[in-house]
Amino acid sequence: MYKIWFESTVPEEYRHMFEDIADGICPGNQVKTDPYHELENAHGVVGGGRVFDAAALDRAPNLLIIARTGVGYDTLDVDAATARGIACVNAPEAPTVSTAELAVTLMMTVARAVKSIEKELLSMLESGERRNLHREYVAWEMQHTQLGIVGLGRIGGHVSGIAKAIGMKVVAYDPHIADERFASLGVGRANSLEELLTGSDFVSLHLPLNDETYKIMDASRFAQMKPGAVFINVSRGGHVDEAALTDALDSGHLFGAGLDVTDPEPPLAGNPLLGRDNVVITPHIASSTVAGRPRLTTHALEQVVQLLRGERPPHLLNPEVWDVVRARWEATPK
Repeated sequence: MYKIWFESTVPEEYRHMFEDIADGICPGNQVKTDPYHELENAHGVVGGGRVFDAAALDRAPNLLIIARTGVGYDTLDVDAATARGIACVNAPEAPTVSTAELAVTLMMTVARAVKSIEKELLSMLESGERRNLHREYVAWEMQHTQLGIVGLGRIGGHVSGIAKAIGMKVVAYDPHIADERFASLGVGRANSLEELLTGSDFVSLHLPLNDETYKIMDASRFAQMKPGAVFINVSRGGHVDEAALTDALDSGHLFGAGLDVTDPEPPLAGNPLLGRDNVVITPHIASSTVAGRPRLTTHALEQVVQLLRGERPPHLLNPEVWDVVRARWEATPK
């Protein structure tokens, strides 16, 4: 039988999806000393946070496919996999709803200054001092404001629908997306990132991480943002120059920020973004809802099983390798 490698344990609740064609394998109690233990026996991989670079791939001579449990694949060296005849897939539809909902949750939490007003309430109760917190409270409504979305893929598109329902005007910057998608979503098109930043009250990132988008939000970009704006990032921490974001918050140029991702992850204890009343940081859990977690594994595992049955998976990141992978599959003992 084929062997499908999982990062830590073989999830029993998904065994029914593959047990007629493959065995599940994993590092087991070796995970701390060798997180890639047993990889040399794998024909397929279902991976989340583990890095698969050339060195890791060289340990897996039988490997036919790596499936990422999510939309991002910056931890996967697609070129190295392609050179070794390994198919790479992701699960782009799995995290859409949960990630989009967290982006909007962060917008609301920051705009309504939830952290700071809760802190003031607790302080008042502990001291016994009666204060008029209504007069001290500074927060913003989102209706009739502009949301600028950077990256109008699945998640960005879903965010736009929620934002429009709230009553926000939505514009997006994405040079890789056709005009037809903007029109179908009812989203205005910004011709440049600067145009989007200067006109938006809220800015939300929904991008892949690559050389083009690494630290796309640097000091010059934060300076272009509208004074008093709110910044949201649920994509990758590498998109943001965190020192520049800290400066923009310290100066009062930005009202606040909501981050599900940092660089590194988790953030270092001394990170100046931690503990701020106007910054909400969550530990990269956007897709980890009760409904979202199973989708991540299911969508990835389904594609591994498809390939092991000789079928082409739907979300190939390197389609040019398919003929090579198919030939390797045919030569693999069944």
